Amino acid sequence: MIDIIESTRDLLRKQRYQLIGEHSAAKLCHWLKESIMRNRVCYKQKFYGIQSHRCLQMTPAVNWCTQKCLFCWRPVRFTEDVPANVDAPQYIVEQSIKAQRILLSGYQGVLDRIDAKKLEEANNPNNVAISLSGEPTCYPLLSDLINEFKQGGFTTFLVTNGTNPDILEHMDSLPWNLYVTVAAPNKKIYSKLCNPIISDGWERLNETISLFPSLDTQKVMRLTLVKGYNMCEPQEYAKLIEKGSPTYVEMKAYMFVGFSRNRLTIENMPSHEEIRTFAEEIESLCSYKIVNESPESRVVLLSRE
Repeated sequence: MIDIIESTRDLLRKQRYQLIGEHSAAKLCHWLKESIMRNRVCYKQKFYGIQSHRCLQMTPAVNWCTQKCLFCWRPVRFTEDVPANVDAPQYIVEQSIKAQRILLSGYQGVLDRIDAKKLEEANNPNNVAISLSGEPTCYPLLSDLINEFKQGGFTTFLVTNGTNPDILEHMDSLPWNLYVTVAAPNKKIYSKLCNPIISDGWERLNETISLFPSLDTQKVMRLTLVKGYNMCEPQEYAKLIEKGSPTYVEMKAYMFVGFSRNRLTIENMPSHEEIRTFAEEIESLCSYKIVNESPESRVVLLSRE
């Protein structure tokens, strides 16, 4: 068992994850690097106003999850159990910032080819995307972790697969932007694509969607769309969206990266035009309208606002 855990972590290190403590990790986002090197920014900057080069991408649950999604970029073949004792939130925050600086240190050697001011600012991140790998709601001190980031002046993004609604319901400190991934219009497709390791994953996701309207923060339902699997039943997606009543809906293409390439093919990655067409179908079936899009990231944004 120890050998399996260490071999999985070796794989993550090779993928340029900076491992933190017993169960956390940070990794430079593609768009942080693009912002520093080519002045190209993430759709989250375009949609929500954060600065791509000052975003810290991390997870407190690098190998913990309730699902083994086919589209996940992590090596899902081994998922660890959550231990009784976990690392403290303050330690994770401090070490995540330190990890970001270690990962950025290599750019000091190419200052003539990058935006040096952005690099300096990137070493002092002010937004955190708690996603990256694993399911962050498996970390039992998540509310304290978010509060710790807030105390440090961070805006906070949290991405969850929605299978731990009780955690979200009882959080004292909600993130500024709360994402729930909705990757299926019904239980049959959910079971095939998300491959849950719990028996009631679909039911729990629906509990989270029902809980969404009561959560006092900005909320996003992200439809991760995989061609040949879940780009169907738009009327069912529309019903889920109306039930969850999020601030925004993101319709985002699956990207053919990481370990997902062992489970899917590049043919499963929709084009932006296909995402836009499907978004228009859903738009016609609910009260949400297309308000923005980012062809580079193959994502379309819908909102009532």
